[in-house]
Amino acid sequence: MAIVEVIKYNGGKDVFAWKYPSEELGTWTQIIVNESQEAVLYKGGQALDIFAAGRHTLSTNNIPFLQRIVNLPFGGRSPFAAEVWYINKLHSLDIKWGTPTPIQLQDPKYNVFVPLRSFGQFGIQIGDSKQFLTKFVGTMPSFDKDNVIKFFRGLYLTKVKDAISSYLIKKGVSVLEINAYLGELSEHLKEGIMPTLDEYGIKLLNFYVNDINVPEDDPAVKTLKDALARRAEMDIVGYSYVQERSFDTLESAAANPGSAQSGLMGAGIGLGMGLGVGGTMGGAMGGVAQNINIAEIKKCLACNADMNAAVRFCPACGNDTQKAVPVSASAGNTTVCSECGTDYSRKYKFCPQCSNPYNPCVSCGADMKKGVPACPSCGKAVPKPCPKCGIPIENEKTKFCTECGESLIKKCNDCGAQIDGNPKFCPQCGSKREA
Repeated sequence: MAIVEVIKYNGGKDVFAWKYPSEELGTWTQIIVNESQEAVLYKGGQALDIFAAGRHTLSTNNIPFLQRIVNLPFGGRSPFAAEVWYINKLHSLDIKWGTPTPIQLQDPKYNVFVPLRSFGQFGIQIGDSKQFLTKFVGTMPSFDKDNVIKFFRGLYLTKVKDAISSYLIKKGVSVLEINAYLGELSEHLKEGIMPTLDEYGIKLLNFYVNDINVPEDDPAVKTLKDALARRAEMDIVGYSYVQERSFDTLESAAANPGSAQSGLMGAGIGLGMGLGVGGTMGGAMGGVAQNINIAEIKKCLACNADMNAAVRFCPACGNDTQKAVPVSASAGNTTVCSECGTDYSRKYKFCPQCSNPYNPCVSCGADMKKGVPACPSCGKAVPKPCPKCGIPIENEKTKFCTECGESLIKKCNDCGAQIDGNPKFCPQCGSKREA
């Protein structure tokens, strides 16, 4: 029987636990343990002792358990069978993970089902060597990064899917905007996965979500991106979907002289139905038709808005077109930055001096600071945005958003009573309202 006299680590660099191949040891055997490692001696399925970095000789003096389980017929030098496990305790920070198949989730903002893929990396360290070997490694000869990914795939996939779904619903953001919350998602996932790994003697050092993306060839993703691109184009040009449909209808009627009369009549019937079904839609369609039928349109010299040539006062800013234009308005299409005071063109979206975003007043075009209740130049109140789609609501008495139909009626979160104005406490139940 060949007795091993010197035992040292011969495993790979990505191995967390490695078992020395021979089990024939003796009370004179030396165990060499490198830095950032620990060696665990097993006999009969029982962990006898843990050896730190250095050179250790097996003897009954430094391992009292050997005296009880090893017969010593040779004057204190006796062979015996035992296992030696090496545990690497280095910080392993490059364990990569990913979702093998897309996760089907419903976009809370646009109500379409889209597939998501996510990937990232995490770092671990073996914290408790005995616990790690007993609960996790078992009878395997070694345990490396591939084993970690294999055994914990179900854990992190479940946590990732749950975390992404929660953020989409609670934050109310689109799947196309979820990458803005990668830092919060990473910290949330680390807190959720850490307790499970602790049970196996593993410390989770970090958990990063590097990217969340959607397949470009998916039909739902293509449709959503095309719709958003078209919406952005409408915002840039300055018309809505309802106006575009009206333009298309009238353009088709003009292109076919034989049916022009029937086409215009059909457009009139459509406008009448809009007025009957909903005042908001009918008013918008009627305004489009009225603007098209006007022969002469002029520009307001103060705010550059389109207006009827026969109208004296501008409906956008109230400027008297028959009087001289104020100096501030006649200075051209320029504004003053609300942060640094730089004078720049209103065509810019950001201040060229301090990069502050241009937040124009809807009345006079002056740059305003975020959160101000009224324009400091003209005094016009700043419209409050719709809580769902963000479209500005200029009329405070409006009960429903004209863009998405969201209810704008304030209600108490506790009793559901309707609240007028902006009181600090509910007049029905007295509960304090959120700011």
